[in-house]
Amino acid sequence: MTDDHTEDVPEAVRDRIQSDAFCDTLGIDIAVLEPGYAVTELLVTEDLLNFHGTPHGGAVYSVADAAFAAASNSRGEPAVALETNMSYLDAVDVGDTLTATAEETHVGGRTAEYEVVVDADGDRVATFRGRVYRPDA
Repeated sequence: MTDDHTEDVPEAVRDRIQSDAFCDTLGIDIAVLEPGYAVTELLVTEDLLNFHGTPHGGAVYSVADAAFAAASNSRGEPAVALETNMSYLDAVDVGDTLTATAEETHVGGRTAEYEVVVDADGDRVATFRGRVYRPDA
């Protein structure tokens, strides 16, 4: 895990990450963006329900994936996902705010690893792990 959250993310990088059209469509906000670290938020609304009438797992995945993408690209060098894994731990409800916190846990040459914890109003509901390829590293 890195502890260098005191650096700033360049404004052009911040603007590019915050202009993600998919996040805008779902309503995902980037609350915090620092080098190797990001926090995203999503209010679970009725339009995120699946055919069971419960919030879609894809919505939970998407808020985690958005944090992963933001954290892994926060230094301005391209990073693309190699693999991800999501463990769903608890259900969420309409009206819950999902918060995904992504932290860089390992950097090794052209790859890096991130852990993302997703909570709903303070209770952990999912854990996401992802690994990226960094072609310019």
